[in-house]
Amino acid sequence: MIGAPRVAIVTGGGTGLGAATAKALAARGWRVAIGYRRSGEAAEETAAACREGGGGALIHRADVTVDADCRALVAAAVAQWGRVDALVNNAGTTRFVPAEDLEGLSAQDFQDTHATNVVGAFQMTRAAAPAMRAAGGGAVVNVSSFAAIAGFGSSIAYVVSKGALNTLTIALARTLAPEIRVNAVCPSFVETRWLTDNMDPGAYAAFKARVEETAPLRRFGQPEDVAEAVLWLIEGGRLITGEVLVLDSGMRLTLGTPPVSGAGG
Repeated sequence: MIGAPRVAIVTGGGTGLGAATAKALAARGWRVAIGYRRSGEAAEETAAACREGGGGALIHRADVTVDADCRALVAAAVAQWGRVDALVNNAGTTRFVPAEDLEGLSAQDFQDTHATNVVGAFQMTRAAAPAMRAAGGGAVVNVSSFAAIAGFGSSIAYVVSKGALNTLTIALARTLAPEIRVNAVCPSFVETRWLTDNMDPGAYAAFKARVEETAPLRRFGQPEDVAEAVLWLIEGGRLITGEVLVLDSGMRLTLGTPPVSGAGG
């Protein structure tokens, strides 16, 4: 295994933050297994970009709420490259429901959101841990959200799920040490279709302008900003585990009323 190319698995890797992360890893010479549930065409485009960028890539359909799919995704990476060195739990889901609309969420909404955002991350980590240990160790990065810190976001169900993911990060960091480090990133507002597909264009433009006016760093996040942090936690941060890194342009320093009710990552 000495000198073998490093291998990462990125769930939800076809679009948005996952795609940016996959491409950043490939640019550093990583082989990347891109998990996707619906966006097969986008996943193949991301894989092609990874190959053009200098790394190998494969795509594999996997619903992270299904344990067998999680294990099959890991098995596909091992079959292709013989190892797994890193896992990015990026797959996520939500329903956009304003916080004040308590009747807008059902128990099933909470269960469905939790199944992907929390149970899926647990199942993927459990599936990948043996392969990472066999490779001599590894790193897991969970893509959480500023919503877990702020207490507002696309829905209360989403906020709660990301809070649980942060706690899961700490629990897994303790459990999987010393061979495997587990950390999380909490992006705030990032320019991806997660927001643009779920907001009126005019409302989105006003929301973005408000964030850029009020955030201390005056910056609305880009997918590459998040990918940069994920990559650093994988390749660097050798003394860091169980941490939750907030990527919010300083928004937590201005916490109070959300810029737009019901908006969030």
